[in-house]
Amino acid sequence: MQFPDTTICVASMELARDHSPAYLFNHVMRSYAFGQAAGALQNAVYDPEVLFIGSVLHDLGLVDQFVREDRFEIDGADAAADFLSRHGYPDRKIALIWDAIALHTTFAVPQRKAPEIALVQLGAGIDIGAVPRALISTEVVEMILAEYPRLGFKQAFLDAMAAVIRRKPHTGAFNLMSDVAREKACCSMPSFCEVVHHAEFTE
Repeated sequence: MQFPDTTICVASMELARDHSPAYLFNHVMRSYAFGQAAGALQNAVYDPEVLFIGSVLHDLGLVDQFVREDRFEIDGADAAADFLSRHGYPDRKIALIWDAIALHTTFAVPQRKAPEIALVQLGAGIDIGAVPRALISTEVVEMILAEYPRLGFKQAFLDAMAAVIRRKPHTGAFNLMSDVAREKACCSMPSFCEVVHHAEFTE
């Protein structure tokens, strides 16, 4: 798989590789490859460097070193922004990458934003199964899987998310982490309807 081999891209990839378990590193690399392939099919015009960095750093919030007190997507976006700022990366591009990472688990919204933001979400979505992989040819999918195998991704990924939501359940309301909490029996997570019904008002 080819990727932009600029100094900041290489440094971003090394950051992800050095701090992520192999299954997670392979996931973010596949996410980039799937996003790039989807972008080619759409004739999308985007900054390849921004797409690569946003893709390879999009799950830093699941890595223990970068877990803070916010939603994992925001923790990851903050960690990426801090890293890029220390490397003197342009603020405008950092803002794009922050949005791409913070919004990568949100559907519909990224597709109304810049193409880099949309493609980070699309690539990650294909790899987790939320977006049909039929968007990309079987041949391309198999090439990507051969280079970056899944390594038991499904179970390991859900376990990592469960560990994060167990650590800070307050960040799981009204997002996909509430589904993880329920499946893994990590913690009690109220539904949106329950919150509305129990609001401290008479009607």
